[in-house]
Amino acid sequence: MPQAPVNILAIGSHPDDIEFGCGGTLYKFAQKGHRVFAYILTRGGFGGNPNVRSREQTRSQKLLGITSVFWGAFTDTRLHFFKNVVPSIEKVVQETKPAFVFVHHGKDTHQDHRNANTSAVSATRNIPNILFYEGPTSYNFEPNVFVDIKDQLPHKIASLACHDSQVMKTNINQQSILDIAKATATFRGTQCRVRFAEAFCSLRMFINI
Repeated sequence: MPQAPVNILAIGSHPDDIEFGCGGTLYKFAQKGHRVFAYILTRGGFGGNPNVRSREQTRSQKLLGITSVFWGAFTDTRLHFFKNVVPSIEKVVQETKPAFVFVHHGKDTHQDHRNANTSAVSATRNIPNILFYEGPTSYNFEPNVFVDIKDQLPHKIASLACHDSQVMKTNINQQSILDIAKATATFRGTQCRVRFAEAFCSLRMFINI
């Protein structure tokens, strides 16, 4: 983790995406004095009331120490590659000047997640550190970067719980998104020999020795 304060940008297609994928890591960055920003491309209208989901995101933002959230004007489930998405991400990148960008992994069964990844890869081509996070619908996810979130997991889970309209919308009987997040953190922690972890696939990692 960088010693001098830097800006961090997390990109998600919907409210609650970044909480699941990198919420613990974002909170860890914030704890270390780095400025964390989020760009949510849609307000999740297909999966619920967009006004409710926006309010849930605001509550979650405070728990994770996110400085501010940028909102896209795109339509849930209809997020297209390029078609204004790349320029919109470029605009947020220019405003936040991030040293690290976190975004969906490209192999995902949700079309919005795939297209957010492809658009972000183009829009962040000049950013030194690009990391792809996993979600409940990711597949063929083979991480090569791990972050210990033992102390941050309670905040990650609490931030997900802020999205109470979505907590049980997992299509898995009696399994909440909180259950899945805890199980994922346990599994990724086991892989890197810590209690709980978040895992990422790196497109680029810049190490300045």
